[in-house]
Amino acid sequence: MPRTNAQNADTGGDMAQRRRPGAGRKPIPNVIKFKTGNPGKRPLKKEPTLPDTGIPDPPVHLDAYALEEWSRVADELHTMGVLYRVDQQILGAYCDAYSVWRHAVEALRARVEKAGGNELAGLIDTTSNGNVVQNTLLGTRNKAREDMVKFAQEFGIGGVARARLAIDPAKNPGSKFDGLIGAKVGKK
Repeated sequence: MPRTNAQNADTGGDMAQRRRPGAGRKPIPNVIKFKTGNPGKRPLKKEPTLPDTGIPDPPVHLDAYALEEWSRVADELHTMGVLYRVDQQILGAYCDAYSVWRHAVEALRARVEKAGGNELAGLIDTTSNGNVVQNTLLGTRNKAREDMVKFAQEFGIGGVARARLAIDPAKNPGSKFDGLIGAKVGKK
């Protein structure tokens, strides 16, 4: 049964109006804050760093398109300081999604060319009953594109995604035993 406005007011509002984790303004990357003089004057979060172990090798299962994308982005990501060996499989998944996306785009383009340039031929299919439905390649392309964006954000590709990875050292001050007798106890 739908809730009344009074019931919503008593419980803090409608569920859709409550804050979800990750909702709200996207964080601004530190690089942009530096260039604009940190207009909010808030302390900048420390961004995570890992030891530099070089550029990881691509996973062996990647096809030609995925390897091409790996070659295009891996060196640049490493130069930017966001690619580490622990990221090999996540970058591999991104490159694999890129390959699926590219194959779907090319298959759609081939369908359009086969139909004499009719763009609609790439968008729809006709069933055996004569019903018009969306071409399944569109769904494949769209899902691969969504996966690419998801993996890119997880990996930290893009300024907003890198800002979301930032950590706040004050939230994890360490153990009260840190520094005793020269030994570091607790999380690194």
